[in-house]
Amino acid sequence: MGQDQTKQQIEKGLHLYQSNQTEKALRVWMRVLEKSADPAGRFRVLGCLITAHAEMGRYKDMLKFAVVQIDTARELEDPDFLTESYLNLARSNEKLCEFQKTISYCKTCLNMQGTTVSMQLNGQVSLSMGNAFLGLSIFQKALECFEKALRYAHNNDDKMLECRVCCSLGNFYTQIKDYEKALFFPCKAAELVNDYGKGWSLKYRAMSQYHMAVAYRKLGRLADAMDCCEESMKIALQHGDRPLQALCLLCFADIHRSRRDVQTAFPRYDSSMSIMTEIGNRLGLVQVLLGVTKCWMIQKELDKALESIEKAQELAEGLGNKLGLLKLHCLCERIYRTKEQQQELRDHVVKFHECVEEMELYCGMCGESIGEKNNQLQALPCSHFFHLKCLQTNGTRGCPNCRRLSVKPGYV
Repeated sequence: MGQDQTKQQIEKGLHLYQSNQTEKALRVWMRVLEKSADPAGRFRVLGCLITAHAEMGRYKDMLKFAVVQIDTARELEDPDFLTESYLNLARSNEKLCEFQKTISYCKTCLNMQGTTVSMQLNGQVSLSMGNAFLGLSIFQKALECFEKALRYAHNNDDKMLECRVCCSLGNFYTQIKDYEKALFFPCKAAELVNDYGKGWSLKYRAMSQYHMAVAYRKLGRLADAMDCCEESMKIALQHGDRPLQALCLLCFADIHRSRRDVQTAFPRYDSSMSIMTEIGNRLGLVQVLLGVTKCWMIQKELDKALESIEKAQELAEGLGNKLGLLKLHCLCERIYRTKEQQQELRDHVVKFHECVEEMELYCGMCGESIGEKNNQLQALPCSHFFHLKCLQTNGTRGCPNCRRLSVKPGYV
């Protein structure tokens, strides 16, 4: 298959894919991969296969094609192709929750000396790296990467990237419990979809609606949360987007749990868990198990709650997700206080505080914790964040956290 025929077949596959005929599109692209003698065409078709498998949640296949794409890029000896293939390798590992590998591949991308085309990918690289740091609960570095990605989006007038970064920032602020910002950013993403997204994939609308649903639930606006989640799920079902279906099911379950309707929540947690296990979203599984644990606690089934915690703890430790571990220690603390098991209670109190210290989840001005309850936060240019009220009261004469880090211990 020559260069022109390769190009025609890739376009044919794209048309089928955009018409929701995904399996037919995959067959066309796989045929190109087998028969094409054009390395640049093979590179492009691998990119199509990587994107399609990502959206279907077939992350192991996505990774397999990303590895083949790197070999093709090396064969072409083109730095732009090589940067793009390393970004796809990073994204594959991010989806499989291999966060350290993601960061490593992102750094490789940023160190490559490509052309202007490569430079335009740096925003996507920064976003992927930010998501990985967030998965590891390294919040300052995550925020730093997201802000860098946002700058790239603004400088290149890349509205799609801006939309994706806003959704990640919504997730970021949900985790550290500034629910006002957790809602603001996905609302901004939804605005971008309305204003610029006429020719975009519907996944951008679905993604922004999902993150709005999560924030609305946290704010106690359960009817709004349900409306947004239903809209997101409708699009996810139309497009066969398994990863988003799993997240929506988790959100539905959390909404029902917030209404104390445990019997309706449980089957939705089970369905979400089934998809997340199938696609390999281990971080999502930790969230599902946290929800299941809270349901058992509502029903005062404390031993069943501890069983769910044990499974979640094993996953969170394997991922290096410190915030998940902190939440699990917090739940254990409540359970063992109720059971009046003092030794276990003390162990989890100590571990909880170790997690807080390790993640620096406290305000460097007042010393009180961040992420314990809904609080307005403000980040300084260095990406350290503080209670907004503390910054307003004390002013910003430099960052106290940075000052502390710069003081080196002396020798006696």
